[in-house]
Amino acid sequence: MKKTLFLLLIISFSLRLNATSVLIPMDNGQSNHLKAYGIAYWMLNNGLTLEWLLNYRGGSFLCPHDVKIEEELTIRGVKYEVITDGKANAIRNEISNPDVNQEIIQLEKAPKIAVYTPKGKQPWDDAVTLVLEYAEIPYEKIYDSAIVMGVLPKYDWLHLHHEDFTGQYGKFFNNFRNAPWYHAQVAEAESDAKMLGFNKVSQLKLAVANNLKNFVLGGGFLFTMCSGTDSFDIALAAHNTDICESMFDGDPADPNCQQKLDYANTFAFDKFTLERNPLVYEYSNVDGTDLHKSEAMDKFSLFEFSAKWDVIPTMLTQCHTDIIDDFMGQTTDFKKDFIKSNVLILGENKALGTAKYVHGELGQGTWTFYGGHDPEDYRHMVQDPPTDLNLHPNSPGYRLILNNILFPAAKKKKRKT
Repeated sequence: MKKTLFLLLIISFSLRLNATSVLIPMDNGQSNHLKAYGIAYWMLNNGLTLEWLLNYRGGSFLCPHDVKIEEELTIRGVKYEVITDGKANAIRNEISNPDVNQEIIQLEKAPKIAVYTPKGKQPWDDAVTLVLEYAEIPYEKIYDSAIVMGVLPKYDWLHLHHEDFTGQYGKFFNNFRNAPWYHAQVAEAESDAKMLGFNKVSQLKLAVANNLKNFVLGGGFLFTMCSGTDSFDIALAAHNTDICESMFDGDPADPNCQQKLDYANTFAFDKFTLERNPLVYEYSNVDGTDLHKSEAMDKFSLFEFSAKWDVIPTMLTQCHTDIIDDFMGQTTDFKKDFIKSNVLILGENKALGTAKYVHGELGQGTWTFYGGHDPEDYRHMVQDPPTDLNLHPNSPGYRLILNNILFPAAKKKKRKT
């Protein structure tokens, strides 16, 4: 018995000596998908490169074998496998088969990340900042003054907090006009607008939206969720008119504002109709929230793309499941009738005929819109307690956010001819 144990130890030690790679599987066997992305970012931030194996075991990562990497994986509770050089090459050969819908993407440089968020917001107010904190991915906070003053070129990737770019304060007026937090939010926004030389908050938000558009045109990666999607496009469309009623900016909206919308100036949405009633918690008819009735039946599905030809959408849809529990928000998803023809739908709610997750290119950059507020809180309400991601380490809905974090670091692996 002792002899057998000794031989097993020798074999195990020998395998370790010959091992040259670490495989981080991202299929259903992974113990913590979300922190695995943090490990990938940590490696990039420390000057290491790794390979993203698209569609291989749920979008696994492959990196050189190093004791420090193993230690970090163990500390963060991420499952990994130490494999031999021969096994790593066999995986690469399998993926290179033209008949296999898989691809290798080399990740080379950690993107510099910023989150557009107001002062005083906590990480749990927004799914992206929540998962960045959980995955231990560093980011910087910026807001209106920084953007107006031109800091965006410093960053590769930018997320927009659940913002109202129309200047209507989230259209919370009907339900929360007497709430202290609402009054504080309005006072702070008006003060910031005045300080930066704008007569109205809507004018400041339009200036910010225009700077964000230029960020993408110049090669930036923009990501946003919930009301940061349609309110952004509405602000861009309304650049020649006033859509805010007097309780928001002190004077009535332009009675012809609907006719003056410039849809050519938007990212994703076309020919939508504004919700003109200031007492209705809605921006336009783009949003599909009113279609969602049953949490138990509410699902959205990811499209499958050709990994070798459609590399970008394949990266953005890496997951260990194709069917994901849907979740609501002020903007839950997008009615397909109002989505521009050049926009790529990555995920849809088939039963409702809505798009959940969409992507597009503009100039030298790209943008991604993801509907809903919190992937692990079906109907998140104002001032609800935070989601504890320690209870959801394998959340597929949160994985989609983190795919976007690594997207700017990607470079397609060149094959030898």
